Amino acid sequence: QVQLAESGGGLVQAGGSLRLSCAASGSIDSINIMGWYRQVPGKQRELVARITSSGATVYADSVTGRFTIGRDNAKNTAFLQMNSLKPEDTAVYYCNAVIAPHWNTYWGQGTQVTVSS
Repeated sequence: QVQLAESGGGLVQAGGSLRLSCAASGSIDSINIMGWYRQVPGKQRELVARITSSGATVYADSVTGRFTIGRDNAKNTAFLQMNSLKPEDTAVYYCNAVIAPHWNTYWGQGTQVTVSS
């Protein structure tokens, strides 16, 4: 099995920054897509950003220009640099990865991000 471990969440003031990290471990051939999703109570989990193995990125409209997703040289870690944070960014952020050879999707346990006014 593959495990995803998130870190970097916390409490920040509006306008501040956080950097989330996601480390994948276990039976990994290659990682096709890594992404970040977020969820608030009573709402669907929604895509924040994703990055493919070739480096192509997709961002939610609400975070474009403020957040940056990336992958490390080993292709087993992703990060989400979150700048100019707003209270509406408050959520639990989950790492997601699609991993070969079976193209299974994995989720981390989530890390809380809270942005105060």
